[in-house]
Amino acid sequence: MKEFIAHVRQVKENQEWIIHHLEDHLKDVAFMAGNFANKFSNKDWVVASALLHDLGKGSDAFQNKIRRNSGYDPEVYITDGEGQAPHSTHGAIWAYKNWGEQLGKILAYLIAGHHGGLPDWSHEIGIGGSLSHRLEPKEIDLLPILTEKFIIETTKNIMPPSSDPVVQDEEHYHLWIRMLYSCLVDADYLDTERFMNEEKFNNREKHASISELKKLFDSHMQKITNNAKPTTVNKIRAEILSQCRKSGEKTSGIFSLTVPTGGGKTLSSMAFALEHAIKHKKERVIMVIPYTSIIEQTSETYKNIFGDENVIEHHSSLDPDKESMQSQLATENWDAPIIVTTSVQFFESLFAAKSSACRKLHNIVNSVVIVDEVQMLPTDFLKPILHTINGLTNSFNVSMVLCTATQPAITSEIFQKNNGEYYAILEEKKCREIMISPTPNELTKKLQRVEVEQIGKFSEWTFLAQELKKYTQVLCIVNTRNDCQDLFNSMPKGTVHLSANMCGEHRSRCIKDIKKQLKKGEPISVISTQLVEAGVDFDFPVVFRAMAGFDSIAQAAGRCNREGELFKNGVKINGRVFVFEPPKPAPAGTLRKGEQAGRTILSTDPEGCKNLLPKTFKNYFELYFTDLNSFDKKDMETLLVKNANPDLNFQFRTAAKKFNLIDNQRQVSVVVWYDEEREKIDALMNELKYTGPYRDLMRKLQRFTISLPENIFTEVQGSFQEVKGIWFQDAETLYDEVLGFVGYINNDYIF
Repeated sequence: MKEFIAHVRQVKENQEWIIHHLEDHLKDVAFMAGNFANKFSNKDWVVASALLHDLGKGSDAFQNKIRRNSGYDPEVYITDGEGQAPHSTHGAIWAYKNWGEQLGKILAYLIAGHHGGLPDWSHEIGIGGSLSHRLEPKEIDLLPILTEKFIIETTKNIMPPSSDPVVQDEEHYHLWIRMLYSCLVDADYLDTERFMNEEKFNNREKHASISELKKLFDSHMQKITNNAKPTTVNKIRAEILSQCRKSGEKTSGIFSLTVPTGGGKTLSSMAFALEHAIKHKKERVIMVIPYTSIIEQTSETYKNIFGDENVIEHHSSLDPDKESMQSQLATENWDAPIIVTTSVQFFESLFAAKSSACRKLHNIVNSVVIVDEVQMLPTDFLKPILHTINGLTNSFNVSMVLCTATQPAITSEIFQKNNGEYYAILEEKKCREIMISPTPNELTKKLQRVEVEQIGKFSEWTFLAQELKKYTQVLCIVNTRNDCQDLFNSMPKGTVHLSANMCGEHRSRCIKDIKKQLKKGEPISVISTQLVEAGVDFDFPVVFRAMAGFDSIAQAAGRCNREGELFKNGVKINGRVFVFEPPKPAPAGTLRKGEQAGRTILSTDPEGCKNLLPKTFKNYFELYFTDLNSFDKKDMETLLVKNANPDLNFQFRTAAKKFNLIDNQRQVSVVVWYDEEREKIDALMNELKYTGPYRDLMRKLQRFTISLPENIFTEVQGSFQEVKGIWFQDAETLYDEVLGFVGYINNDYIF
């Protein structure tokens, strides 16, 4: 075995060649992957797959290829066709032939996919083809040949897995296989990195322990307590924090945290998570947030407490200039104690097929996951998401915290069986509320800082603008980018515009300026889309909200009188939230259905809506859910459950392709000219021309990117130039320093 090479590199200083022997690589990957899988008691499955994963590297074709391509032996002879030397199928074939169509097939998925991604069983999408095709005799005959002696020598000590799968329900088998796969591919990446780039591997330093982080957190919270003004809101926040700490003692499972907006969920949920993690020896806390626009705010809060090195942001709008090598590496596999990520990144990874997307999944095991603003989980994928939450908590020692001010009715019987019966995926009795004393109802009364009032219809934006001008500080939230621009155009000079027509860098600066003006008590009017409704801690005395789903109305109310310190003539008063009918309805689809349900609940339960009572949210969501067409729009159930049982015919790659929480198929990302950073954008474009795309460069460009509907991009495509597959603005007047993209407005689009 010592003659077989897995990897080879040359030391620059002395030109010496160093060999990574195949035997060592297989054993080391098995050891590392086994430790990963030991956390969920299926070590033997991963060890077997690891010892077989590079079996194909024992062929003459592969050995000749690696010697020649690396320069280790440039004179080695390679015959026609052997230059490809595929190696990932050999181990899959061996497992399938020797261990049968159940056990062997499961391992075959892992081994065959360890480079190209988990394959479909029965048809081909993308690189690699279907697993059934790759296991056909005629395809096997085309593979590079392994000698019988090598196969015997390599496999003689490999034992078939004997432990039972950690999952018991058929709905969770695909999740279990992904977890096994994650252990294998992360170990393979890391062992290869350890040999090829020791400096990079050593940068994966140990982070602080959860107990060390809790000490930092407790110290920080004590300082906040000592410096906090003795306001009503701050006293209630202290009660919420205390209850979250107490609830951390509870057994692992699913929790809800129902706290009105402004109640301090960001810190209180972390208090619960740390207490819970220490009690149950969990390894990390993962915060899942709906929008990238609010991740930076949350992440900054945590970094100030725990230190940059212990908090990893993982989303598409990172600023690489602020990332260390250690944080970049930890992003690849979430090997850090605090992870802050998006719901898109988190849940799409749990349905992914690519090795790069899946390698972090095993680090979700034995963690506390906080899903913030849970009501924003996309209803089109709600069924597979909730099944996955069940799978993580039932089988992988994960505790999930479903956190929001507006708890959706996801524990209600809203899902329909084929026989017409309705059932709940998350059982209410298993989803324990953290806030016991005070209860959510008591908290709502204590934190009553606003009153919601329905005020009728404005037939023209100009009429609404006249109403908004009456207020010194006012925020108005509308349903689409077009509505936002139309209303803004009717407002006086100095009004602030916020929408996703503005690139991330533009929005971030704008939000900071708004907060400064509010803090100084200066006059300010803001027209925004709903992007400010989740986590942007504005504190306006008056908020207007276009008719929408009642959860959106309540989130808008969270931007009003946030600190509860609004006075008139020396008397404390509530903020005002006015719900109005805009000149045109919300776009068709879920937004329109939410608007209709919101209108109904406002008319049938005006008192509950006025005071934002918890029962009103439950009633609203049950009403809204009954009008939806599907909770599994892309039919994950067929691809990953029905087809897969009992024959294990999973369609991993097809499912991954279809599981897109944000439909990007009709969106085009473009880099715009944000003038304050124009020179930087030009420099990045020139770098792309000469170096091509790479990770840090793409992240820098992301700060200046917006997404346009495909039909709108078609109208303005002549004003953009393509550089290495990236579209850059190439004409003046398309991007306004206030409005953002103004090149073409036609169809309604949101955010």
